[in-house]
Amino acid sequence: MSSETRIVLTGFMGVGKSTVARFLASLLKCDRIDLDAFIEQNERKTIAEIIETEGEIRFRQIETENLRRVLTGGKARILALGGGAWTTEENRRLIKEQNLTTVWLESSFEHCWRNIRLSKRERPLARNKPHARQLFDERVKFYCLADWHFIIKPDLTSFEIAKKIAEEVFSMKFD
Repeated sequence: MSSETRIVLTGFMGVGKSTVARFLASLLKCDRIDLDAFIEQNERKTIAEIIETEGEIRFRQIETENLRRVLTGGKARILALGGGAWTTEENRRLIKEQNLTTVWLESSFEHCWRNIRLSKRERPLARNKPHARQLFDERVKFYCLADWHFIIKPDLTSFEIAKKIAEEVFSMKFD
């Protein structure tokens, strides 16, 4: 991969996309964008507020509009998607058109669920474990479409995961 490769991190909510993106951007000395944070800043509402007031369908439309802005206007080399963004066909098409490399941070549901429960972030689509589990199971078939898969093992820190991605995707060497 070239040093100018741009990547998208995808995976279920709670897997650590935002944190891994932050460490990866630091290792690569480049810009990153967290799509959920971008949406919240641009829409001046939290994701939870958008979903609660406008519904999930409208949120997905807003998500796609904001992804298009990020992809066409941004120079960030690292983009962390929200957990459901990759499940939208138009989003996958937009990402492919921009020649971004997609990386699925793959983990067990239990790992993600633990992180969801520990997070201060409100997740309206994961208010209870059975519904979150159903979403997880439905989304795996989309995550599998990513170019690269990194299996998140519980003993790895977000920094170690970012380092592995830097080594494998960007061919960086560390001592």
